[in-house]
Amino acid sequence: MNLSITNEAAKWYKEEFDLDDQSYLRFFVRYGFGGQIPGFSLGVSNDTPDDIYASKVKAGITFFVENKDAWYFDGKDLTIQLDDNKQEPAFIYN
Repeated sequence: MNLSITNEAAKWYKEEFDLDDQSYLRFFVRYGFGGQIPGFSLGVSNDTPDDIYASKVKAGITFFVENKDAWYFDGKDLTIQLDDNKQEPAFIYN
């Protein structure tokens, strides 16, 4: 899986979570709507990595997904970009 994040989305997370350089932000699977698999979605937390499946450093922040959540992506890549209309991150699976 390739994880990519735009500069605008990284900046949004940095401001929204009040992060500094050298911070970690984890994307994890949770019950919810609007995700890649019905009944599940991605949650976000400021967390330290344990067993990284995929990661990307942007704006001084390490964005990552753990191996235990790899099943959710089913071999697809994840791109995170800022939705200009909603002014919040959007997840694109391809």
